[in-house]
Amino acid sequence: MPVEGTPFDFTTEHKIGERITDVPGGYDHNYVLDCGDEKNGVKHAAKLRDPSSLLTLDLWTNTLGMQFYTANYVSGITGKGGAVYEKHAGVCLETQGFPNAINQPNFPSVVVEPGEKYKHTMLFEFST
Repeated sequence: MPVEGTPFDFTTEHKIGERITDVPGGYDHNYVLDCGDEKNGVKHAAKLRDPSSLLTLDLWTNTLGMQFYTANYVSGITGKGGAVYEKHAGVCLETQGFPNAINQPNFPSVVVEPGEKYKHTMLFEFST
């Protein structure tokens, strides 16, 4: 589905939390990766930037989809150094095929037959 003008529109840079309240429960959605720069057989899927440290993550993949999840069920989890994490305290990007593809004939197949090889590539690039 088109995302332009919706809370799912990340085609231009903005904070993830800016419109998260417009998505009931938070983000837990699969994005179709149908564009992006390509290098070494993988396409650019996402860029995350921490404004406080200026650390940037670029994610590259050869998959067609990416699940975007924002820790919607985290509540009072104690982490490293005693930090306590609450709802939406983190983000997860999972490159993959399309959910429910097995039941959707118009989706690309996610079936790997016996004897076939499966290769899934994703590249994380960190920079400042």
